[in-house]
Amino acid sequence: MSSPHIKSAAVAAALTALDEGRTPERPVYREAVRALLTALAERAPGRSVEVRVPPYGAVQCLPGPRHTRGTPPNVVEMDPPTWLALATGRLSWAEAVAEGRVRVSGNRADLSEHLPL
Repeated sequence: MSSPHIKSAAVAAALTALDEGRTPERPVYREAVRALLTALAERAPGRSVEVRVPPYGAVQCLPGPRHTRGTPPNVVEMDPPTWLALATGRLSWAEAVAEGRVRVSGNRADLSEHLPL
C-alpha cells in the first residue's frame, strides 16, 4: 500500500498532467483514482452504491441495503478525468450529470452530498 503522502502526490501529478492537456502516466492515474475512491468509501461507508471508474477501480459506499451478487441496483460510473474533477471540486455533481459525464442508475446513485472530498 502507498502512504497518504504518495497518494496525495499521485493526485497532484494526475491533475497537473490533465491541466497541461496530457494523459497522466498509467500508474499515477491508477493511484490517484484509487486514492480518491478510498477516500469516498471512508467518508461515506456502506455497500448500497457501487462507484466505478474503469479501468482503475471501483468501491461500494453509502449506507443502505447491501448488495452482494450480480450487477448492483445503484451504480455510478464515470471516466478517470471526470472522477478526479468531481472528487477535487473542479466539477460539480450537477454539472457532471447534466453534461452526461456520469452514468447513474438506481435511486441511491447520487453522490452530491459527498463530493468534493
